[in-house]
Amino acid sequence: MKRLLLAASLLAALNLHAQQNQTFEIKADDWAEGEPPKEVFVVDGTIKIAAREGNKAIVIDPAPITDASAQLAVSAAGNAIIEARIFATKRGRSTPRFGVSVHGMSGYRLLVNPAKKALELAKNDQTIATVPFTWTTDVWLKVKLEAKKGEGDAWSITGKAWAADAAEPTEALIKHEDKGLKGQGKCAIWATPFSGEPVFFDDIRISIEAAPAP
Repeated sequence: MKRLLLAASLLAALNLHAQQNQTFEIKADDWAEGEPPKEVFVVDGTIKIAAREGNKAIVIDPAPITDASAQLAVSAAGNAIIEARIFATKRGRSTPRFGVSVHGMSGYRLLVNPAKKALELAKNDQTIATVPFTWTTDVWLKVKLEAKKGEGDAWSITGKAWAADAAEPTEALIKHEDKGLKGQGKCAIWATPFSGEPVFFDDIRISIEAAPAP
């Protein structure tokens, strides 16, 4: 009987762990063009579904030019990873700023900032870390942000950006250590289309540790 109870407890623990880890692949091809579906929760800005080169994408429109964002999937309660393929355009000397975030509005953001030729890690509108990065206009780019809990209250925040037609870099381009994060909230996409051109997001992959089902 004790062995049966132990086996049942182990199975319950495994099931609980399985419920906590959730993965989402978000593509816009199945959605109608126009207003975004309920899966795309618009926080600010003008965001729609539109096609580019025959494929649909989530688009942040430049009217109005603001720090636009939309949250996706479900709220994390622990580790969070978001990866997205992004297409943006410069006009004259004006360039957009764009990227992804984890853990809600006050969580970490990974932003490509062509005006500063940098990849930035920000939190609460404060730049935490920055590394040199050369962006190419009118070329699909991939960005990836990870927030992972370590021992105790330690957290590791890492970010990458690379050409969409190239292999993912082995090493992170930007790294930061934090302590005592709540680790709660949804992943999101962000763009400030300073160039007056739309910013396209596609092939979004999200992996989170979510609260266990009641």
